Amino acid sequence: MDIVVRVEPSGIATVTLDRPAKRNAVTLGMWRELARVFEGFAAADDVRVVILTGGGGHFCAGADIGEFGEVRTGVEDGAAYEHAVDRCTEAIMGIAKPTIAAIAGFCVGGGCGLAMACDFRVADRSAIFAIPAARLGIVYGTPDCRNLLGLVGLSRAKEILYTARRFDATDAYRIGFIDRLAGDLAQDVGDLAQTLADNAPISIAGAKLVLQALAAGEAERRAPDIDGMLDRAMASADYQEGVRAFRERRRPKFTGR
Repeated sequence: MDIVVRVEPSGIATVTLDRPAKRNAVTLGMWRELARVFEGFAAADDVRVVILTGGGGHFCAGADIGEFGEVRTGVEDGAAYEHAVDRCTEAIMGIAKPTIAAIAGFCVGGGCGLAMACDFRVADRSAIFAIPAARLGIVYGTPDCRNLLGLVGLSRAKEILYTARRFDATDAYRIGFIDRLAGDLAQDVGDLAQTLADNAPISIAGAKLVLQALAAGEAERRAPDIDGMLDRAMASADYQEGVRAFRERRRPKFTGR
């Protein structure tokens, strides 16, 4: 299997890209499967947090260019390929649950796209980043460019895309491409995931909805959705539990209801 999914009793799901011989380069089939996996998480009550990572010491070396001669030979199938990539990006961004990219080794091209689609990016010092589209004669897609722009700003986004240069984890942290530079990747990601899993799922889903709407300039258009989420939170058992736990000076136990 090229993608391995594990869900812990704590509600933390881990999705591992598992093609270590190819540094977890993503095939067309994997783009489609990742989209299905994340779309499935959206309705999974037993999943509260999703970690996306890679096996064998690398996150993802990007799209598997070796198959381009078969799946990306012209305009028509090139467009179909880009649709699969964009669907994957939107599926990761679209779930109401928090997502974390745990990055070691290569995080290149489409691998950067996967990482940027997550809510958080945590990397250790082995991580190497690049978006080499300019060396392949292709154009990095709109969803991925939008995410890159949001993370590093216009000037740095241009520099990353125009030069196709590699940059290390320290540089990635400095420019805002990653959120945390980890000493122990597994421990740091695990601690963050557990913190998120312990908090109220409806609160996190609401915060994600509002922030993404604001970032996209869609707050007015999505006002009914936002108002509905506010009402849902106020009517939830988790709200009652949170207030009760505060009064009783104990840790709340949220159920997502």
